[in-house]
Amino acid sequence: MKFLLKPSRVTRPAGSAPKAARGGSPAVLGAALLGFFLICLDALIVTVALPGIGRSLGGGMSGLQWVVDGYTLVFAALMLSAGALSDRIGARRAYGGGLVAFALASATCGLAPSLGVLVAARLVQGGAAAVMMPTSLALVRQGFADQAKRARAIAVWTVGGAVAVAAGPVLGGALTASLGWRWIFFVNLPAGLLALALLARVPASPRLSSRLDAAGQVTAMVTMGALTYGVIEGGAGGFGRPSVVASLLVAAAAAGAFLAAQAKGAHPMLPLPLFRSRVVAVSLVVGFMLNAAYYGGVFVFSLYLQQERGQTALHAGLLFIPMTALVAVVNLASAKLAELFGPRVPMVAGQLVATAGLLALLTVGAHTGVWSVAALMVPVGLGGALAVPALTALLLDAVPGDRAGTASAVLNTGRQVGGAIAVAAFGALLSGADTFLTGMRWSMSLAAAGLLLTAGATLTLPRGGRRAAKS
Repeated sequence: MKFLLKPSRVTRPAGSAPKAARGGSPAVLGAALLGFFLICLDALIVTVALPGIGRSLGGGMSGLQWVVDGYTLVFAALMLSAGALSDRIGARRAYGGGLVAFALASATCGLAPSLGVLVAARLVQGGAAAVMMPTSLALVRQGFADQAKRARAIAVWTVGGAVAVAAGPVLGGALTASLGWRWIFFVNLPAGLLALALLARVPASPRLSSRLDAAGQVTAMVTMGALTYGVIEGGAGGFGRPSVVASLLVAAAAAGAFLAAQAKGAHPMLPLPLFRSRVVAVSLVVGFMLNAAYYGGVFVFSLYLQQERGQTALHAGLLFIPMTALVAVVNLASAKLAELFGPRVPMVAGQLVATAGLLALLTVGAHTGVWSVAALMVPVGLGGALAVPALTALLLDAVPGDRAGTASAVLNTGRQVGGAIAVAAFGALLSGADTFLTGMRWSMSLAAAGLLLTAGATLTLPRGGRRAAKS
């Protein structure tokens, strides 16, 4: 494939754009949109298929947690470095490589003969997604020189992710019920091939000087991997086991080494001065908790509906439609509310709505109607959809322009980490409780308490939220 083998070259003056870029490139938007759709889809499509995967490959609760977290963990850990990689080799080249790796990993997932192979392939998928995420947006910026057209293109790109989030559980359930769980991975292949075909029509991207933070990347991976392992395996077999204790100690030591590398490194992947801003610090914690509540809730209730209530994968997927269907609409409403009242209002409102939904889910029992359960999950989805756009705008307004890309990557990393830790922690609570309902209630209580705390922290921010971080 020529776009992978041919090095990118800059042959035009700085600041100019190819003719296609001035008017906007449908090929660029199509390729970027398909990739972003696949990234978001694979974060959720697997959840409804987990019971089927467990019956087919075995592994118990901890194995199923790794099927989810293997993807999310590597995705989060590599995202900060992926932007620098994109600059070094060019966005088109990096995006093409990410697409090919994602497609090959998806095929391996679908053909996996054992749970270990499936988890390993999910790790590769997550790494490929980490490369695709920032490069897809960089391609949109490259393909649309006009600011207004670029803003509309980014809006379309964002809607692609929202549609994937909404479609994930439903498509996962439908494919699992009709064709088998392996098809939730095979479905990525035609979309990936179409994205590659569109990418072949995209002009070469410029290559920029950028340095990778090797020490930061390695210590970040060790920290997150060891912490996730400790929480998952501790929940499965007890936190006093030597391997679990050792893993948590390694996570703590690696976290210290990561912070030292960021403080002393010449080119840190996570500039610590960003955190001098209270707006930045609070925004990251809020993003972490919102994803923890949403992804953790989907994980828990996917298992509950099938294992405890006997629903098929298809029916379980359909039950998530009320929770996810209005996400894109509420995203737009959040932007309007932020314009009228400032970003703090939709942020706080969204967190409180999600908290109310989590507390309402504590009432779910063995005889609660399944469509009543679906209705009770709605506020959790709507609360996150209301808060996240305002949260993103608040964060980007709070940092200098030359730090916007880094701040966005940090926010997305924090959100992915929140989802990964929630799956690990909630799975541990489910494994350690006397009954599934008890573990489920502890999980929802923990998420609700976290969101109440972050909502209180949000109230301490300036009303307008435009406080610049020191660089």
